[in-house]
Amino acid sequence: MTDKSTRQPNWPIAVGLAAVAAALGFGAAHWTAARNTPAAAPVAQAPAAKAEATAGVPEIVIPAEYLQVAKIAVEPVASGGLEAEILTTGTVAAVPNSEAVIVARASGNVTRVVRQLGDKVKAGDVLAQVESQEAAAMAAERKVAAARADLARKTYARESSLFQQGVTPRQDLEAAQSALAVAESEAQRANAVARAAQVAADGRSVAVRSPIAGSITGESITLGGFVQPQTELFRVAGAGQVHVEAPVSAADIGRIAEGTKATVMAGGAPVEARVVAVTPTVSGSTRAATAILEPLASSSRLVVGEGVQVRLHVKENGANMVVPEDAVQNIDGRDVLFVRTKAGFRAQPVLVGNRSRGMAQIVSGVQPGTPVATRNAFLVKADMIKSEKE
Repeated sequence: MTDKSTRQPNWPIAVGLAAVAAALGFGAAHWTAARNTPAAAPVAQAPAAKAEATAGVPEIVIPAEYLQVAKIAVEPVASGGLEAEILTTGTVAAVPNSEAVIVARASGNVTRVVRQLGDKVKAGDVLAQVESQEAAAMAAERKVAAARADLARKTYARESSLFQQGVTPRQDLEAAQSALAVAESEAQRANAVARAAQVAADGRSVAVRSPIAGSITGESITLGGFVQPQTELFRVAGAGQVHVEAPVSAADIGRIAEGTKATVMAGGAPVEARVVAVTPTVSGSTRAATAILEPLASSSRLVVGEGVQVRLHVKENGANMVVPEDAVQNIDGRDVLFVRTKAGFRAQPVLVGNRSRGMAQIVSGVQPGTPVATRNAFLVKADMIKSEKE
């Protein structure tokens, strides 16, 4: 009579039966394989009993072929930090040179409104026209200064000619040269003032022009209305990139750095972004620093002035090993990882720290790089419990 303990398991038959029973679950398939191959069960359980006696931890024998059938993934314990989130709110703002506030350069009445809210404009386009006495004064001053400069040039040319003929002394030439320099400087000043005020060609009004190309997003002007200098008339937003300004508490400043990944929730849809800068000091009123986030790709969902939710993805301090959260199983009140062995898996007790975004922090119990069951690890647990009961 043949000794059962020396017989080799008939794994091809077991694997074939396991493939048929895969839809019924890993534990049922393994039990079916054991019922159809009575010689295989004692051999499969013997190493587990031996490992339990020697190592003090349960072990279950599972052939490598069955891992593919049951879709049990084996991955090494990863080194690194556990990803956590800092939740905050933010405001979408335009980057410098991508938004312009257009104000009145002189007081007067609005005589013409050329563009309206929502219109697309180019740099230099006239948006409105304001008739102003100040514009007329600046235009007149520019003309007077230009005339004086022209007269000074003629005077200097005449004195230079007379000096070369020996008719006038040098001091007359130098006086004419000095008067010319003063007149030209005054003409340049008057011309710059008129140009800065956008004085129109008619000499009695100022033109309201857009300094950038974009769309008109704000308008506070009425035809015939009176405006004062520095009154906001239009607001133009360019097609440039926007960024998000998010407040961060002083305690979290050290957890954020340039390049930190983030997710901006705009209109219910996520927009991937990254931190490009963090202010080194906190505001006196809010006691918070400001993180500047830049979207990784241009998104029309981010509207200037809109309030958004921000998730800053940071690394937890002190986390040196992480595994997928599915890899951690609980047996008799203890968290374990199923470490891959030559014959199957061994239940290894571990100390689990924080859990975040589908990952778990492993504080102790295993070493980085140790292969463990991750996806469908619960099937290994179910088979181990069933084997112990049998």
